[in-house]
Amino acid sequence: MNILSIVIILFLVLETLNVMLLYFTPGSTRGNGMGAFKAFEKSKSDPEIHSMVTYLVNWVAGTKLIFIALLVVVLITGNETTQIFSVVALILSIALFYWRLYPIIKKMDAKDQITPKGYSKTLAIMIGVFILVFVAALVIFLVLS
Repeated sequence: MNILSIVIILFLVLETLNVMLLYFTPGSTRGNGMGAFKAFEKSKSDPEIHSMVTYLVNWVAGTKLIFIALLVVVLITGNETTQIFSVVALILSIALFYWRLYPIIKKMDAKDQITPKGYSKTLAIMIGVFILVFVAALVIFLVLS
């Protein structure tokens, strides 16, 4: 097992836990649960809005399941070249957080719409660490190959 496989497996475990959280306890404040967003609780007072929010939460969880399934296939059947390109794809797709999602959550945090205060910064650091781990694993793999 190489370093790329190890970081992919770690990512799979974290994402699987996140999917379980979104499907079974979406209102949780743990992980990336929706409980951090004050609007999630408010949405429950409007069934139409809450249905849409619930749909979107499950859509995100389903999309994460697609990534999980594809990464499992890469681990089982992919050669080193496939793993390299999979890690590059993960780096690029995760980095998109800073383009579209981070500006939104940062604005919500500034308007006190998220609990705990400063969660946007914590999330930005966590996403950055994911990217750095993938980049480091890729560099280590390429240097040692």
